[in-house]
Amino acid sequence: MRSLYYLIGLSIILSFSSCDVKSLSGLNVTGKVGEILVVCDDAIWASPVKAELDTALTQFIMPYFPDVPTFELVHRNSKTFDGAIKRHRNVLFLNLDKSHGDQNPIVESRKDVWANRQLVIEVTAKNLEQLYSFCANGLPEIHSQFDFAEWNRIRRYFAEKQSTFVNDKIAGNFGLHIELPDGSNVVASQPNFYRVQLPNASRPIEFLGTGQQDVGAIYSGVMIYQYPFIDSTQLTLKNLLQARDTMLRYNVPHETSRLFMGTQYTDLVYPEASWTRNYNGEISGIEMRGMFVFKGKAIHTTGGAFWSFHFIHPKTEKLICLSGYVDAPSTTSWTHSLREIEAIWKSVTIL
Repeated sequence: MRSLYYLIGLSIILSFSSCDVKSLSGLNVTGKVGEILVVCDDAIWASPVKAELDTALTQFIMPYFPDVPTFELVHRNSKTFDGAIKRHRNVLFLNLDKSHGDQNPIVESRKDVWANRQLVIEVTAKNLEQLYSFCANGLPEIHSQFDFAEWNRIRRYFAEKQSTFVNDKIAGNFGLHIELPDGSNVVASQPNFYRVQLPNASRPIEFLGTGQQDVGAIYSGVMIYQYPFIDSTQLTLKNLLQARDTMLRYNVPHETSRLFMGTQYTDLVYPEASWTRNYNGEISGIEMRGMFVFKGKAIHTTGGAFWSFHFIHPKTEKLICLSGYVDAPSTTSWTHSLREIEAIWKSVTIL
């Protein structure tokens, strides 16, 4: 019951505002994709509140292995929150104010405070006990806001500069539009299957050892395929996976002879599926997450993560799948690349 009170209070006092866009012209957000900057006193950071923040805000994107957190937390106190760090993409303030008289903390959300497409959320509580109680119950809503802002920020960035050639090919063959990063290229095309390779520029820079940089250690792309929709039984996880494996077997060969992309079915990373919608809510479908591996021979092969979205095209009456993939070393963070994949399938619209 107490949890319900906090959520009701949160929904009532949540507010949105933004600065004059002109005053922020050219000021881009800082910080890595998948980071939340928590600004609070050192005493708060050292208290049990920190454990609640870790539990609620660093949720894993399942079922990937190694684990892929939605966010990592970075701490600053009010004295060190200065300069360019104020433009961090995701900022969470935790304040204590003895004069606060309400039984629930005040929660305020603001956009574009110190940079374009920045999200700042501020929580003000009367004391540490009230703040802890809120964090134990009310952080999921805050996570949802940061989660939406993270992939939508990438979607909007991709939308600013598009490849007309690639867009026209996808539109002509599948009757849809997706926001792809500039420099994307269709590297395989069949009447019912396209594979789009994402450019190096859309991948994060990897830091190896002490100060060394390596660009291109992550390989990512998006596959688009379609087949006739007959009835709702095709939308079960079993049947979606069966159709996926058939499509990949014949359309995504490995550079090694007789190897092809397939799906991993071990218990640890067995694919998961759930109903969801695209970014504007107009398309309802099934998202599916899991791991892929190249199959066909009894030898060790590379693999990675996939994140797909399945829906029925209302005009062609075909079942469409947008399936992004990320092939990266296990020692490299996959968060940035998977967020790009999420932004792409979320961006889909019907033409």
